[in-house]
Amino acid sequence: MFRLYVMVLLFSFGLTTNATAQEVSGTVLDDQSQPLPGVSVVIKGTETGTITDFDGKYTIEANSGQILVFSYVGFEKQEIAATGPTLDVTMQSGVSLDEVVLVGTRNVNRTVTETPVPIDVLDIQELANASPQVNLNQILNYVAPSFSSNTQTISDGTDHIDPASLRGLGPDQVLVLINGKRRHTTSLVNVNGTFGRGSVGTDLNAIPAAAIQRIEVLRDGAAAQYGSDAIAGVINIVLNKNVNELNLSVTSGANVSRNAEEQTGGIDGETVNVAASYGLPLGDNGGFINFSGDFDYRDFYSRMKEWEGDIFNAYNAIEYQASLLGNDISELETNLTAIQSLALNVPHFSTQLQNDIQAATDLQQLQTILNEDVTEAELITRGQTRSDYNMRVGQSELRGGRFFANFSLPLDDNETELYSFAGISTRRGNSAGFYRLPNQSRTYTPAYINGFLPEINSKISDKSIAAGIKGKIGEWSVDFSNTYGKNSFLYTITNTSNASLLRATPTTFDAGGFSFLQNTTNLDITRFYEDIFAGFNVAFGAEHRLETYEIIAGELESYAQFDEAGQPITSATQAPPTDFFGRTRPGGSQVFPGFSPANELSRDRTSIAGYLDLEADFTEKFLVSFASRFEDYSDFGSTINFKLATRYKLTDDINIRAAASTGFRAPSLHQLNFNSTSTIFDNLGNPQEVGTFANDSRVAALLGIPQLKEETSQSISVGATAKIPSLNLSITVDGYFVAIDDRVVFTGQFQGPGTGSELDNLLAQANATRAAFFANAIDTESKGLDVVLTHKTGIGANMELKSDLAATFSQTRKVGDIQASEVLENAGLVDTYFPEDSRVYLEEAVPRTKINLSNSLTTDRFNVFLRNVYFGEVTEATTIVELQQVFEAKLVTDLSFGYKATDGLTVTIGANNLFDIYPDRAEQDLDPGTAGDQNNRSSGRFDWSRRSQQFGIGGRFLFARLSVVLK
Repeated sequence: MFRLYVMVLLFSFGLTTNATAQEVSGTVLDDQSQPLPGVSVVIKGTETGTITDFDGKYTIEANSGQILVFSYVGFEKQEIAATGPTLDVTMQSGVSLDEVVLVGTRNVNRTVTETPVPIDVLDIQELANASPQVNLNQILNYVAPSFSSNTQTISDGTDHIDPASLRGLGPDQVLVLINGKRRHTTSLVNVNGTFGRGSVGTDLNAIPAAAIQRIEVLRDGAAAQYGSDAIAGVINIVLNKNVNELNLSVTSGANVSRNAEEQTGGIDGETVNVAASYGLPLGDNGGFINFSGDFDYRDFYSRMKEWEGDIFNAYNAIEYQASLLGNDISELETNLTAIQSLALNVPHFSTQLQNDIQAATDLQQLQTILNEDVTEAELITRGQTRSDYNMRVGQSELRGGRFFANFSLPLDDNETELYSFAGISTRRGNSAGFYRLPNQSRTYTPAYINGFLPEINSKISDKSIAAGIKGKIGEWSVDFSNTYGKNSFLYTITNTSNASLLRATPTTFDAGGFSFLQNTTNLDITRFYEDIFAGFNVAFGAEHRLETYEIIAGELESYAQFDEAGQPITSATQAPPTDFFGRTRPGGSQVFPGFSPANELSRDRTSIAGYLDLEADFTEKFLVSFASRFEDYSDFGSTINFKLATRYKLTDDINIRAAASTGFRAPSLHQLNFNSTSTIFDNLGNPQEVGTFANDSRVAALLGIPQLKEETSQSISVGATAKIPSLNLSITVDGYFVAIDDRVVFTGQFQGPGTGSELDNLLAQANATRAAFFANAIDTESKGLDVVLTHKTGIGANMELKSDLAATFSQTRKVGDIQASEVLENAGLVDTYFPEDSRVYLEEAVPRTKINLSNSLTTDRFNVFLRNVYFGEVTEATTIVELQQVFEAKLVTDLSFGYKATDGLTVTIGANNLFDIYPDRAEQDLDPGTAGDQNNRSSGRFDWSRRSQQFGIGGRFLFARLSVVLK
């Protein structure tokens, strides 16, 4: 049936039959003389191939004299001529400098140094065994120079999912594949103060490192090959195929740092990760099923030393005395006599203050008198310190588990193969927001006499499954597959209140959440013509993609503001309660107001695409590839893109390469439809209720915010690769330029005129005082240089040194004018449309320079891993130019020692950030010419930047790992 399904599609391409060939068979062994299953055996220059079975055996039809290419991750590739019916091979260990890649080209024989575009191949199993990091984002952050990702803090849901990027572009401008199939993105859109604000990325931490064999990072625009999101490049995750081997590891560690909280004795952020992988052989032709998973726990840590601002006013001091006497302080604020009587019990009130209180004749006079700051004296009275009012500024707490399966079953001598892979993960996070202080209207002191630290609890679920069948019809290779993925993110807010509900408020709220579903169907057809030019590869195919985005409403109390009678406010005649000073009590759960039924929605769209990919070796030295892709979206239209790439061999070991392409990124369903109201603290630490509105809303129309459209890009890259086989050294150098038009950003915060206008009323209905949007506001240009050197050498009889140097030098800049509408220009709101902090997030909030030098020295029993990473400077992202502090470059060192106690047991100890390096601290006074301290410390909340991070603020991390291999 499968052959009949595609026969019509292939008819016009002239199918041919196999030429006469002899059957070649043999056994492939590793360098310990053990059978090696899963080795790729391919006839060089063709797509004809097979893989070894669990006994290391293979059979393939090949003409005498044809070259058989044997390759397997972790072993050197071998090319041997078929001269008879039997050919046995012994593979030599060591990651090959000529690793065959699956991404960036549809020619299955292309290697890293032969591709016309730059590709990194990372052995994740090797890194996971030696390096301190266990989650995928951090592994890549410390090994791939063009990759950037850091744990965020005080950023709502982004505290629980780390945004990641390539070449300094956005998290939504890199496409992630698994086994060559498109991976769905997270349902979370980043709208708080972090790098990648306004974008939607892929949650790489939903994939256990134990399930991954290797990762291929394509550092070049590839939208013409793979579709939307591939402007910056592609990350392809290749899953494990190991069989008859149980790999188990337990890793535990903690921050042991000079800046760890004093009460923890200098140790915090404890983590534990338990990971396992096991595979079974299936059938007699190299089939397999591999199961991998892990469980981990990460404790929070905080790097806030002490809150330095106001905490208590004089009225809070009187409230406290009333509470000590058992009085109901909720009735105090309207009782002049009771306030005056209780004031006499406050020991630290001055005589003058006592006289003023007793002389007051009404509550209005007391409001002025009792607004005095009495923090220092009241702390003594309550037996507290300023650090009791600290926030948790650092990583969030996470607990989660992940499971992946990878399956392959050849059906008929490897001509047809069934395959599938699937994953499921769940993660629960806990982070805290800004402390709600007793002197703020957001704190209902009868419920929280000392204020409270509200917490965001996330439940993140992710599931995916892909299934397909691939085989050959004549000389054509056909791959038909379907990939499904769904991510959901639900919020529970605890230790908090809805201040407008006063004493009736719950302290725990279901705030709702969102989900994103993606289903992709692909048909891919390829053929290699050995007799055209020096080799000609043809690939074409089609794709259908369905996406659904949903926002789920929370419970009423999580989003509504209530009047004094405890009824939800639905009309202008209702008024919310106020505090003693006449300030309005805000509605919704503090730290994260829930989604309302007005926010709730379910939106979907479809896209269809067709592509053609041609790759010709005109001579043994000269390669040219061309790709074109047409894609049509149901919600905004169609696009067509092209890519042209070439490689020329100056010698057998030296290549020059270049590529030029156009690309696009469709605005995500999240950006098109996300709407909510959240509390966002501005650059001065003041809370603002900011509503995010869709671009087709009435609020957007009033402000002149246009509809979203796709981003478009043009990119070029030029590079060179060199191999020095005698030294086991490879070098790649690549420069690039990427221009992106109509880039989608998250705008600044627009305010209503405050005159009761339609805009004011719409904001009030959303419980918001300001409005923000997604918009195609700017054009950008990015340029840079990537350098990668890999070297391996033997030292003595049983010692090997492997060294990798990788560096990236990049720059992204906004170019041209901000693309604001006439309405915005006439209102003078262009700088709000794309504010100054957005420019810094785009251009300077992540390192533009990163250099990584890794060294691994191995013997039969010992392994020493040393890595130094240079993180370039970053700039504080703030709208106040005078406060844009530059944080200098830093060098972070990792070191680990592994001892192989037995063939199946290895113990590793080591450190990430061995020398306890931190980013620069926020300076005390960045603008000395002005009155008062002008700084980014937010009264002691942030000694280190929360907006612009190089490598985190955890400090030294020590770890130990036990690894067991059972065969």
